[in-house]
Amino acid sequence: MRFVTFEQGGLARPGVLADAQTVVDLSLIGYHTLLRFIAGGDDAFKKAAKLAAESPTDSRHLLTQVRLLAPIPLPRKFICVGLNYRDHAAETNTPIPDVPTIFNKFATAVIGPGANIVLPKVSKMPDFEAEFAFVIGEGGRHIAAEDWRKHVFGYTCVNDVTGRDYQKATSQWLMGKTFDTFGPMGPWIVSADEIADPHNLDISLAIDGVTMQDSNTRELIFKIPELIAYLSSVFTLEPGDIVSTGTPAGVGVARTPQRFLKAGETVTVRIPAIGELRNPIVAEA
Repeated sequence: MRFVTFEQGGLARPGVLADAQTVVDLSLIGYHTLLRFIAGGDDAFKKAAKLAAESPTDSRHLLTQVRLLAPIPLPRKFICVGLNYRDHAAETNTPIPDVPTIFNKFATAVIGPGANIVLPKVSKMPDFEAEFAFVIGEGGRHIAAEDWRKHVFGYTCVNDVTGRDYQKATSQWLMGKTFDTFGPMGPWIVSADEIADPHNLDISLAIDGVTMQDSNTRELIFKIPELIAYLSSVFTLEPGDIVSTGTPAGVGVARTPQRFLKAGETVTVRIPAIGELRNPIVAEA
């Protein structure tokens, strides 16, 4: 199944796609945010499956008549992994790390499909990063790597937009990663049962139709089992936490000449097993 947060009449609601064209409001079964739905576990999932299959036509909304927001507009945690593709480490002449490089984005960075990425006045090196993300279902602490499937609710696309000049200004990456609008996410979360092997997915990014990144999640250095075990050894993972797993080769800063985002362009992250995340780019007013 595919889960969304959509806006209609100024109200944000969680939804499940009944088919490729329509969405059903999960508040019909008592869930008013996707975070609460995910925390509902297997019981909530079964109710959603029944709703998607049996909801009457008049309870469905056409996707063309609603606005999709980020699936989880206000995540408790938006966790990111750096230097996690072998091809990206190679292009930046960076040694393969021994442990994951972890940083985060604040919730104010999160935007949904179709929303504007706003290039800040103060950064001159806005870059793009196609990323595959997983969403925590059942939370926990000290989760064993072999138990990872019990804790993944689903998968989505992320664009880890980055102000490289701010990222490189200090040893801490946060400020370059968390400008407002620098966390596009979506268009939906695909439930984990629909993707048999998340470590063999094509992933690409294009700017105005020109491919910049083209790789596969098999290039991941630290895969989902290791990431869940590592993260939960330090802090509690909670339902709805987003973990964006890193970007492959092809980023703008590593190109010759360097290629950064420009106002007026449209950037698209594509993971065929999930969908496409498109965002136009504008300059800060």
